[in-house]
Amino acid sequence: MPRRHFVGTVAGLMAAALGVQATAQSQTFVAPHWDKSPGDVAVTFGGKTYVNRGLVAVGWLPAATRDFRGETLGSFSSMALSNWKKMADGAYVGTLRTLPDRGPNMVGPFVGTTDYANRVHEHQVRLVPGQGLTITPTGGFLLKDQTGQPFTGMDPGSNVIERGGVRYPSPASGEGAGKISLDSEAIAYLPDGGFYVSDEYAAGIYLFDKSAKLVGAIQTVPALLPMKKGQLDFGAEKAPTTGRRNNQGLEALTISPDGKRLIAVLQSAAMQDQSSNNATRNNTRVLVYDLSKTKLPKAPIGHYVLQLPTVREAGDGGAADITAAQSEALALSDTRLLVLARDGNGRGKGAPNVAVYKSILLVDLANATNLAGSAYEQTAKPIAKDGALNPDIKPAGQAELVNILNPVQLAKFGLNLDVSPSTPTSLPEKIEALAVGSAFDAAAPNDVFLLVGSDNDFATAKGHVNGQDFDAGLKGETGIGDNDSLVLVYRLALPQ
Repeated sequence: MPRRHFVGTVAGLMAAALGVQATAQSQTFVAPHWDKSPGDVAVTFGGKTYVNRGLVAVGWLPAATRDFRGETLGSFSSMALSNWKKMADGAYVGTLRTLPDRGPNMVGPFVGTTDYANRVHEHQVRLVPGQGLTITPTGGFLLKDQTGQPFTGMDPGSNVIERGGVRYPSPASGEGAGKISLDSEAIAYLPDGGFYVSDEYAAGIYLFDKSAKLVGAIQTVPALLPMKKGQLDFGAEKAPTTGRRNNQGLEALTISPDGKRLIAVLQSAAMQDQSSNNATRNNTRVLVYDLSKTKLPKAPIGHYVLQLPTVREAGDGGAADITAAQSEALALSDTRLLVLARDGNGRGKGAPNVAVYKSILLVDLANATNLAGSAYEQTAKPIAKDGALNPDIKPAGQAELVNILNPVQLAKFGLNLDVSPSTPTSLPEKIEALAVGSAFDAAAPNDVFLLVGSDNDFATAKGHVNGQDFDAGLKGETGIGDNDSLVLVYRLALPQ
């Protein structure tokens, strides 16, 4: 098990580098996993030392903010940072592109999902470490399919359309009929301005050119295709028999720094790998695709298991009953990742459970068992039973790098972990997005800023989508008002 060291000197960093091992196993947290360290925390992982220098800024975007189409902005299921630079006055500026998901769902006049046109938002951000992050929306663009038609957030049910040998989810009738259904969850940019978006419905990956037009798709592996009674069913209303769990598709997507690997992570375990106890959803899948020859590879070259933490949702010391599903990943190399894993507690949930676990993990695939091409990938053969991983499979190594639940550091920027009731500055339930930019510090050349964003699920009393106003504000004793979008900024030292 990795040890975490509270350090502030070179000697402390050298001590931290000795004799520390990572774990590959799920850890269980039945009481709130909070960290009160005020400063640097170093972790040795795979023979290298990583340092979390702590929270250095936060930024808010009001939930009622309208986007480039005059509609409720939604917020941050994923993020990508570009044009990042340090100014003469010491501030940092850049362009932040953010991805909302499928639109408002089960709020106001919307019974179920909506015919929301999937899009990417653009913002100008300005960071002053120690003071704050300013987020200013500047525009955005719609995603379009091969015919130039927008996508839809509508649940497709069991209907599919086929284009270029790929089966896409698409509503058979009513709103959104004929469009490709997309519950967009992650975005990863290529050097040429093209980008990938991963999907919750199909657990697939869509490639767009720099004009945001669909080029093609990578259909997921057979083991993750949602099947009901032997038939493909991309609908999100009910769980399939095998394949990705409903509303638990490819939540994370990232490209290695050398541009050669595309890495996608399933939010939690496939149906065949779990039981009815949600704590058995801990064995999730990581797919690695080779981009060196084609941008649309047919199959992954790597297929690994990552064991997610298990949690007691109430934090009362009882048995674990949920999995801290992962929400985002960021590649540090072709085998090493940052992975954001979290519970569902916090502002926006509507329940008085305090946050138990929200952390960013270091994950290493190098020594994990590769399931690519095996029966575990080509069929629904389970990799686990009741949460216990099959003994012939070695999972990825992992260690905790950033514990977001640090009331000491959060309080420095006016944040809290209150839930009974929550306040407008309480930590949101859904922490879902990661982006990184250099600190441009000659004295610490490996230092970066890690931006960590929340997704508010369009939770505002002043919502507007598709020409309709809606009220999705928080109501009740666990929190009242809008659920504003939050970006936390950490400074990290990442070894070269």
